[in-house]
Amino acid sequence: MSIKSSDLLNIQVFRMKRVMKRFKTASLLSVIFLVSSYMCIAQDKILPADYRVDTYLPLLKGKRVALIINQCSKIGNKLLVDTLLKRKINVVKIFAAEHGFRGTGEAGANVKDTKDKKTGLPVISLYGDNKKPKPEQLTDVDVVVYDLQDVGVRFYTYIATMQYAMEACAENGKQFIVLDRPDPNGFYVDGPVLDTALRSFVGMQPVPIVYGMTCGEYAKMLVGEKWFNDADKLDLKVINCVNYDHSKKYVPPVWPSPNLNSMASIYAYPTVCLFEGTVLSVGRGTATPFLVFGHPDLFGKCIFYFTPVKTPGNSNPLYENRTCYGFVVGANEEQVLGLLENRVRTFYLANVYHMFPHKDKLFNNYFDKLAGNTALKQQIIKGLSEGEIAKSWEKDLSAFKKIRKKYLLYKDF
Repeated sequence: MSIKSSDLLNIQVFRMKRVMKRFKTASLLSVIFLVSSYMCIAQDKILPADYRVDTYLPLLKGKRVALIINQCSKIGNKLLVDTLLKRKINVVKIFAAEHGFRGTGEAGANVKDTKDKKTGLPVISLYGDNKKPKPEQLTDVDVVVYDLQDVGVRFYTYIATMQYAMEACAENGKQFIVLDRPDPNGFYVDGPVLDTALRSFVGMQPVPIVYGMTCGEYAKMLVGEKWFNDADKLDLKVINCVNYDHSKKYVPPVWPSPNLNSMASIYAYPTVCLFEGTVLSVGRGTATPFLVFGHPDLFGKCIFYFTPVKTPGNSNPLYENRTCYGFVVGANEEQVLGLLENRVRTFYLANVYHMFPHKDKLFNNYFDKLAGNTALKQQIIKGLSEGEIAKSWEKDLSAFKKIRKKYLLYKDF
């Protein structure tokens, strides 16, 4: 993707306004030096689309704007809503996805309607009973702006929130703008493709567990494939990221949710989250969620152990204050990447099934929805090898990759 030099300059001018407030007496030569330095950094640094303020601001002027944002929706250290209000954009409400507007809500917990104390804006939940904006919630809105940091994994619920919001906008004649963000897992595609008979909020479309697309690319695919009602009627606009492509690793400056609090956990999430469809803990309530998994009944079978306790975002973790015995995926992102090898690994599931003392109680009713099919559980039970399981995904993965390719906005890996 190429970015105009004017876009880069606009980004740096935006930054420099803050710099100038601190250095009002700076000489012209100093200012030129600072601008040049920022320009050099910008030529290499990956930036989400919300930094391109002067690109999307004209689309919002004179409009009544609703935002789908959270704690990650920042330009520097300022939330997008604050930037827009300062620029006299008429923001009328905020829609909140899972984990809430400030990103402190627990996974799976209902997000309640509230009012933002700082701005006074109403915050309307899109997680819980109300997953799709209602027509009456859009009557005072002209355009909805989506700016959530995703992790590129099918069962991470932000893409479901985005789809419902897009559908509501299509049905009610509202424009939908995606301020695109890099995908931290956007450098590979793998895992079983969803069987649409198992559609749920953790899997709505026939995509693999790791689909290798930004939210902007995914939005274009939803429209292009007509995967929701009135998709052809939606006025969709995607603002591209700066300096991103699918071969690059991206580190979000703000963690997307309480239990994805490191790059190691983000990389391990596609594999380890499958254990949320079992009776095992995935480390919620520890300092390393999604990097560990275990169960009290694995005592004597595993050397590694951990004890879940109450933590921010985990008020009632599974097996609270009980020692869980199990496995650690890696101590840091390099170890995790090296072990997982850009794949959704199933050998962990196979190992646990082999050693778990109550095999008939290992899987819960949630597993098939996470896996996206009814086959994976049976493959583990039958003792298929990881290679055999991966081979069973190949046909559907190949078909998905052909669809994916049509909607890429950035150079592929």
